[in-house]
Amino acid sequence: MIRHLLFVLFVSASIAMSAQSVPSSGNLKLWYRAPASIWEEALPLGNGKTGAMVFGGVGTERFQLNDNTLWSGAPDPGNTPGGPAILQHVRKLIFAGKYDSATTVWKKMQGPYSARYLPMADLWLKLTATDTASSDYYRDLNLTDAIATVNYTMDGVKYTREAFISYPDKVMAVRITADKKNAIDLAVSLTSKLKYRVSASGNNGLRLEGKAPKYVANRAYEKKQVVYDDWNGEGTNFEVLVKVMAEGGSVKGGKDNINVSKANTVTIYLTNATSFNGFDKSPGKDGKDPHAEATANMQRAESKSFDNLRSDHISDYQHLFDRVSFKIDNKSENATLPTDQRLKAFTGDPRDYGLQTLYYQFGRYLMIAASRPGSRPTNLQGIWNDHVQPPWGSNYTTNINTEMNYWLAENTNLSECHQPLFDFMKELAVNGAVTARVNYGITEGWVVHHNSDIWAKTSPPGGQGWVDPGAHPRWSCWPMAGGWFSTHLWEHYLYTGDKAFLKGTAYPLMKGAAQFLLHWLVKDPATGYWVTNPSTSPENTMKVNGKEYEVGMASTMDMSIIRELFTDVIKAANTLHVDADFTDTLISVKEKLYPFHIGQYGQLQEWFKDWDRPDDHHRHLSHLFGLYPGSQITLSRTPELAAAAKKSLIFRGDVSTGWSMAWKVNWWARLHDGDHAYSILSDAFNYINPREKRETMGGGGTYPNLFDAHPPFQIDGNFGTTAGMTEMLLQSHEGYLFLLPALPSVWKKGRIKGLRARGDFEVSISWEDNRLSKAVIYAEKGGMCRLHTLQPVKVLEVASKQASGVLNNLLLAPYGLTPYDNNTEKELVKVNETIGYTIDFKTEKGGRYTIVPL
Repeated sequence: MIRHLLFVLFVSASIAMSAQSVPSSGNLKLWYRAPASIWEEALPLGNGKTGAMVFGGVGTERFQLNDNTLWSGAPDPGNTPGGPAILQHVRKLIFAGKYDSATTVWKKMQGPYSARYLPMADLWLKLTATDTASSDYYRDLNLTDAIATVNYTMDGVKYTREAFISYPDKVMAVRITADKKNAIDLAVSLTSKLKYRVSASGNNGLRLEGKAPKYVANRAYEKKQVVYDDWNGEGTNFEVLVKVMAEGGSVKGGKDNINVSKANTVTIYLTNATSFNGFDKSPGKDGKDPHAEATANMQRAESKSFDNLRSDHISDYQHLFDRVSFKIDNKSENATLPTDQRLKAFTGDPRDYGLQTLYYQFGRYLMIAASRPGSRPTNLQGIWNDHVQPPWGSNYTTNINTEMNYWLAENTNLSECHQPLFDFMKELAVNGAVTARVNYGITEGWVVHHNSDIWAKTSPPGGQGWVDPGAHPRWSCWPMAGGWFSTHLWEHYLYTGDKAFLKGTAYPLMKGAAQFLLHWLVKDPATGYWVTNPSTSPENTMKVNGKEYEVGMASTMDMSIIRELFTDVIKAANTLHVDADFTDTLISVKEKLYPFHIGQYGQLQEWFKDWDRPDDHHRHLSHLFGLYPGSQITLSRTPELAAAAKKSLIFRGDVSTGWSMAWKVNWWARLHDGDHAYSILSDAFNYINPREKRETMGGGGTYPNLFDAHPPFQIDGNFGTTAGMTEMLLQSHEGYLFLLPALPSVWKKGRIKGLRARGDFEVSISWEDNRLSKAVIYAEKGGMCRLHTLQPVKVLEVASKQASGVLNNLLLAPYGLTPYDNNTEKELVKVNETIGYTIDFKTEKGGRYTIVPL
């Protein structure tokens, strides 16, 4: 009996030890059995400003560091004096059908390319002087507390390393512990890929002073790739401070490193700052003192214990992250595998729905880590970049990528994380007003083209500094970003009902964007419609009589953005009871905007004329803006346009670059086709080995650390996919809250808690056997709620009635009817009909309402 009891205790202890080292399937952790040996295996930390990639090394640990205000160059407007004459020449050529000549003339309008987002520094920990193999290695990133952990055993000692970056305390903290005394020996050092110098800072500190280049070439083969000024000249200055504290043992500072010997515990604090002093100031001549800022943050951090820093960090982070929980009944045994192995196994066993919910929450984690009030907006790589020559400058590509980064902000309950984009828009409006006047002779409103940077560049990019003829107007000739950005302002209002924000921030910016576009429009002499000229459909080309052209007029995306923005501004002005004359003008012009067209193949026409090609598989499908993120094309109000959009999606195909596939998930969700959206979502889990050389933009997938593979890495794919999964479960753009509009058949049982809907509602949904089992709607402000479900339901707390007429709730008002011409003689593809049941019920402020099936 005693022998049997001892055996049971031994087995139980073994199981318990195993459970500590292997996360359960319910844990939101990215975890691995080996250190990262390449950047796309490292794990990201961030507080909106400072970013770190944690490699988890045993002998040598590397923290690759970024600061989101560290960019190349200085303010460089790049506007074109004499631009109005160039514009008139271009317009004349386009109206005459001379598209090639118009393209050539437009190049005179192009200014310099945007600045580059740069790596800041590397923190190195040399942890052992031997090559003794470690055992029981484990590293993770815990999404529930935003802490990266490394565990391993060496020479009979178990070592643990924790790291986090605190938003409230503006510090990165690292703690190393061992289960035996006097077991920690390490050397701490700092380096940078930029111009830098390191010096001692007291007995236990290091100071890295750095200098960003004043110029980084757009192409790697240009002769002057990276150009530095002297320490007091142009280019952003930056500083990194490190303090090392030990319990037990000794700490000895040197000129360029700190040595710790025989310590029990080691704690490392790191702060950083740059001389960035605003989008309109030279960081070299008029910059802030980075030493003062980094020192002040270090002193504040040192005044708190590590435990207090850690506790405050977790509390701050969980205040945002814990708002949403998501679980799908998981049928796969792969949930017990390390994350990289789990990703590799997904193709063979796609039932691992827990990996998908992990990826979903990873998108929310990245948003919290990269975009917080007071920070810069997320760029192409969020805040994480290891290259002086990053892909596409790691800047703000504003013809899709920057906007996609914020699609999840409102509906996944991270509204505060949207704020950096709104702050950036205020800067763009200042520079954009100058570009509008100088380049186009337009004295009202503001404009942004397809590419920007920390200096809020608004002019057409790509001309100066290029050595090849690659300054393509198919991306530079696109003055629509201000209009698209402004729709985010209206969406924020619809989700929050914040009228003070609408009045003080949103409406002035929205109005300015509308003013510019109102003056940008010209009358087409052939049709009498208001059109854009010149115009592109971002990065794509139109083929006319076998020849490709880059520049034309009235692309569907242009007209969609303008129609969406004008509608938003009209509604905003009416809400605020202002600008009646201006809104009358918008209404009049909106009625004569060039409408949507259904083309000869039954597709949504991309160009002014029916020049779409069924064999065009371009990654951009910008002409579907009206389906998502816009609200002009819906199954309930414009089913023919929805069918045409579906035909365009079929032509382009499912597999593309990472961000393109993410957008397609959203489009198919808006078409209420959950299985097709899920098919693309599953393709996005294609494991991409970062060591294998791949064609740029050669098909999307996911890297071992769950970063989206464009390839290369672009964070918009992560953000866009999380937004798309949300659209599969909740939509609120058609005039009602639609529960489970595109639930895929394989997600048979699950629940999601804490999503947000327009109307300032918070929504939690449970389902079983692919049918709604329960929902709870929390009314933040109260008001009428219109609810659509695929089965009859009732509200337990109040009476409801079948919906009819116009709902008395502006925050839920649908877009309206959209004009279009149907030019096809073919039968349109079939789309899912809007079926189900719609009810209205009244909510009170702070009320909670339970929805159950009848």
